[in-house]
Amino acid sequence: MKIRVGSGYDVHILTEGRDLILGGVKIPYEKGLLGHSDADVLLHSISDALLGAAALGDIGKHFPDTDPQYKGISSLVLLEKVADLIERHGYRVGNIDSTIVAEKPKMAPFTEKMRENIAKAVKTDISNVSVKATTTERLGFEGRGEGISALAYVLIESDNKDNESDFSDLNGKEWL
Repeated sequence: MKIRVGSGYDVHILTEGRDLILGGVKIPYEKGLLGHSDADVLLHSISDALLGAAALGDIGKHFPDTDPQYKGISSLVLLEKVADLIERHGYRVGNIDSTIVAEKPKMAPFTEKMRENIAKAVKTDISNVSVKATTTERLGFEGRGEGISALAYVLIESDNKDNESDFSDLNGKEWL
């Protein structure tokens, strides 16, 4: 089995007059994230991590903010398209570990639904998806309530033996 790892990071500004959507969940809050799509930083970071793991670029390459068809689009739809793309390249999701960084609102009541949405979008079991949240103790732009960021790490797998790396002769020693 071939495995690859990817990381993703995204940031959006908080602004009035927008819904706050994270992990495909509408969260009650007086501000939302500004962006061309629904600005879901969590799903954007996961999408970038998946694309990076498969060496397929980033979401800006596949879904540019200059393209009107993506204006206001749900980032769950974009994540589904990313999952389909990596599947067409012979990969499947092994696991996803993600973190939302925001001072407010509290994310704990919503993380289980986020996990469900992500698992469904990438066609994996919910046990393979982790969504956590943290604050910055009022430090930085997140701590001042100016924006929200998210980080994601993913492992993708492939049974494609043609591209499998061979580490059996690393410096003359078996690689474990």
